[in-house]
Amino acid sequence: MRFIKRRHQKEEADLDITSFMNLMIILVPVLLISMVLARTAVLDLRLPDLADPNSTPDQEPPKQLEVVVRADFLDVNYPAGVHLKRLEKTPEGQHDYQLLSRVLQEVKRQLEDQGIEKDDIFVLAEPDTDYQTLVTVMDTVRSFKAVVVASVVDAALFPVISLGDAPVEAEAQP
Repeated sequence: MRFIKRRHQKEEADLDITSFMNLMIILVPVLLISMVLARTAVLDLRLPDLADPNSTPDQEPPKQLEVVVRADFLDVNYPAGVHLKRLEKTPEGQHDYQLLSRVLQEVKRQLEDQGIEKDDIFVLAEPDTDYQTLVTVMDTVRSFKAVVVASVVDAALFPVISLGDAPVEAEAQP
């Protein structure tokens, strides 16, 4: 007796991609909408020039406005190195950024009264300065909130920011 082996041919199953297509229909618009919300804010910074090749030896160096970030206080200097205002920390132990903004607004107003158009500032920080402190200082010196025609806008203060190391603090400095 002979046994005949029949090979059953397997039919290929159809791919059911309905659930995958449903997922894509929902996922694509959600991802497109969230891309708009996931912006990255970038601050445009520049390093201070060590020497200007176009300057002549008898030319007066430009007067620089500085904010020196220390662990216990903020110093505002104008011109560079000449102490203008010291802002101590608040009783809660935080730097007073609102007072810094008001001081810089007054400096800007006084410079404009003298006919000096200044839009640059040096932010000098100690090496162990907290990153969030540095970013908040840069945001504070760049602009301030102003009310114009019944709406709040960001008014430019000193948008051109240069970063540098804070000078070594003298022990007997006032």
